[in-house]
Amino acid sequence: MSVGTSNAPGGRGTRGVPAPRQGTLTGLGVDPDDLPDGLVVADEHGVVVCFNAAAARITATAATDALGQRLEKALPLEDLEGRRWWQLTDPYGGLAIRVGQPERNLLLPGGREILVSAAYVRAEPTGPVHRVVVSLRDTEARRRTERSHAELIATVAHELRSPLTSVKGFTATLLAKWERFTDDQKRLMLETVDADADRVTRLIAELLDISRIDSGRLELRRQPVDIGAAVGRHIQAYVAAGQPAGRFLLRIEQPLPALWADPDKVDQVLSNLIENAVRHGEGTVTIDVTPSVSPRDGDDLDNTATSVTVSDEGPGIPEESMNRVFTRFWRGSKRGGTGLGLYIVKGIVEAHGGTITVGRAASGGAEFRFTLPVSTPAYLA
Repeated sequence: MSVGTSNAPGGRGTRGVPAPRQGTLTGLGVDPDDLPDGLVVADEHGVVVCFNAAAARITATAATDALGQRLEKALPLEDLEGRRWWQLTDPYGGLAIRVGQPERNLLLPGGREILVSAAYVRAEPTGPVHRVVVSLRDTEARRRTERSHAELIATVAHELRSPLTSVKGFTATLLAKWERFTDDQKRLMLETVDADADRVTRLIAELLDISRIDSGRLELRRQPVDIGAAVGRHIQAYVAAGQPAGRFLLRIEQPLPALWADPDKVDQVLSNLIENAVRHGEGTVTIDVTPSVSPRDGDDLDNTATSVTVSDEGPGIPEESMNRVFTRFWRGSKRGGTGLGLYIVKGIVEAHGGTITVGRAASGGAEFRFTLPVSTPAYLA
């Protein structure tokens, strides 16, 4: 691939070469300014003949200032040890078998870090370099990913430390002093160990879910799902655990379309949303199950779907936090938990081809609404 150029009016480049300006990528009709990454191309004389808009944005250098300049002047780079990059690599006078430079972190003047890779274009394998093609990428997106991974590791370490310390402490105590405790004391310790083991198991399950969601490998085993009955089971479990039956209001609008989804994953979504309403909300927790319009464009199944809305009468979610609710580690005003639940809920719903939104309920509390398309079982898809 080569870059078409034309002479730029006014001025000449280094070594008597006319100062060029960038054209389109020959043969493809693609404007370099349309590329998402920075593109810098120098000709056989080391003169910059292409400096696209992304390169100008990343380096904070106008294309008009870079075109026609020597590569090392238009793009002054240093490695992390302060050495001048173009003198160090010497693309035009270095090894004749070298084909380029792998991506690495380099520094612009002022110390700003960017990702740089280069390709050396030769007419023949060991011939002179005809072009140096440089790709530039901002490191901010990678830094955000690295920060997210670091936060995840720190959160997991913190969440694991507490239950594992408890498990270790109680088991060590029981093993060392078994005869000194009454049966009731032993039962209490073992129940605590059992609860903490469940907590660790849930955290590991959350981490596995996040891994599958981020890599697009979340598997769905679609079956017929009676979502009204599924909500009813969750309500009965809370009532059996001591919540007053009058705190829950379930409203189902019939007829509902036949829903094919992964029942375990749907249960996970319902469990998280209802638990949040019970723990963080106040008053009546209302769950509405209604037929809806499929969130997928061009759906062939009569464009039908099922929506579930979970709302409470608590203080709700502040407006400024609405856009962060489904991100990792969001916990709202109340601490506790890993802050990963709603991130996983969103991943599960979207894996089904559905959508989920958050807003303010008519009663003033939080309102979560997710919509799942009717879909088809895996063996019919």
